[in-house]
Amino acid sequence: MEAPNVLILGGTTEATALCRAMTDAGVAGTISFAGRVERPVRQPLPQRVGGFGGIPGLVAYLRENRITHLIDATHPFAAQMSIHAVAAAAEAGVPLLALTRPAWDPQPGDSWVRVPDLVGAVRALDGPRRRVMLAIGRMHLGLFAHHPQHFYLLRLVDPPDGPLPVPDAHVEVSRGPFTLQDDRALIERHAIDLIVSKNAGGNGARAKIDAARVMGLPVVMIDRPALPPRIEVHEVAAALEWLHA
Repeated sequence: MEAPNVLILGGTTEATALCRAMTDAGVAGTISFAGRVERPVRQPLPQRVGGFGGIPGLVAYLRENRITHLIDATHPFAAQMSIHAVAAAAEAGVPLLALTRPAWDPQPGDSWVRVPDLVGAVRALDGPRRRVMLAIGRMHLGLFAHHPQHFYLLRLVDPPDGPLPVPDAHVEVSRGPFTLQDDRALIERHAIDLIVSKNAGGNGARAKIDAARVMGLPVVMIDRPALPPRIEVHEVAAALEWLHA
């Protein structure tokens, strides 16, 4: 049987944990980053940065590098990459697994307004001035320029490289995981009265959701994008079992 040679599509804490587990188990592989973060977390496996050039480019990479297994451990909202992974794996004849976080479900005490996408989140902010924790990353901040009346608290992995599209904002540069105590203190410090969040799932970013519950704050929760059918697991150990199956 040919030894596994794995390509991991990374960018999450789960991807980093998988790299470490594969290294400990002596499994060869490479982790790929999209390049949206200036300083990605150092990995114990070889890494590449940048896009593949769509589905044809990913197919070519899989074939040229003799990849035996493809693991999609991207963010649950990296829909285009996940869609490309499904299509490329099928075309190249490479088994695909998604290592992803289970979505959050509302708990007693939560006050969620569920919206299907970012456009729905923008619409949910119609109305008078609020103090909003906008926990969506930096790629789509421009959508919220339609509501310049609000104060926005932005938490970003890297400092912004230019003017922000919203006029009244404060940037916190930090990388998770975050704690309930820290997020509650952050929310109190900026007098936040509404949180906008993607349903990223998992534990690393849920502290703000727990803080909102404790503090009685509403949350505009953006549903995950629809993806093609694929095999999914939520634990690194299950991904290793799949590799050796």
